[in-house]
Amino acid sequence: MKKRSAQKEHSQMDEKLSKWRLFWRFPIVWMVAGAISIILVDAFIRPLGEQVPGLLSLLLTLTMSFLAIIVYMLTMKYLARRSIPELSKKGAGFEAIMGALTGVIFIALSTIIIVSLGGYSFQWANNADTVTNLIASIEAALGAAIVEELIFRGLMFQAMNKLLGNWAALAVTSLFFGIAHLGNAGATLWSAFAITLEAGVLLGAAFMWRRNLWFAMGLHFSWNALEGLLGIPVSGHTTAGLLIVKMQGPYLLTGGDFGLEGSVVPVIISLLIAIPMLYAANRNRNHMLQKV
Repeated sequence: MKKRSAQKEHSQMDEKLSKWRLFWRFPIVWMVAGAISIILVDAFIRPLGEQVPGLLSLLLTLTMSFLAIIVYMLTMKYLARRSIPELSKKGAGFEAIMGALTGVIFIALSTIIIVSLGGYSFQWANNADTVTNLIASIEAALGAAIVEELIFRGLMFQAMNKLLGNWAALAVTSLFFGIAHLGNAGATLWSAFAITLEAGVLLGAAFMWRRNLWFAMGLHFSWNALEGLLGIPVSGHTTAGLLIVKMQGPYLLTGGDFGLEGSVVPVIISLLIAIPMLYAANRNRNHMLQKV
């Protein structure tokens, strides 16, 4: 009798453990758990970085970024119970550089068009501390790129993809990415819609195409860093750049206080870049299905 009772207890414990594991493996659960953990890491370290100067602040941002990546990997390994090819070390440098070049082309082309239409003019910031401003722009861009890509393209996209499929994942993450920027300075319903299209769709398309977070992070980083160095507000956040921008003309051209992301120009340019990426992503997916 004792043996049967012990076996029954073990069976019940195994059943409870099995249900507990299934709970954590549900996509919404590991998505939320991972996102909260990454946000907490960011919320704990970022204020420390704001209290120290220059290189030490950048070092803290690098530390925060490293810890956020570790949290993401642990979430995927132990909660989602899946491999992490999107953060593979193999080819990471190449993917990050190609993503960064894509971001530079995107922002440079958008800025040149706005300048040619009379929306922006620039002058050198004579009193600027070049090194300090350079570090500040890199630091702000790096932290945002890594944290936001881990949460939106890493956790949310893949959770939604698991539940609803690729295209629904792209729509959901793009929408939430736009909503997340509504609280920024100078934000409007239009700027949120613009962010949904230009950032949500472009970064989502980049991830769908490359299936690589290093590429998306590189694109996001160079996008924000170049804007900051040009003195253009980055989604409402102003940083001291190497140049001072003067805006003139309608809001839809300049983006106003929200910055370049509020302009219709990068919305159009981003879609022209994203559409070929989405086409390539769909072709790659069909090719993989044919192999199976």
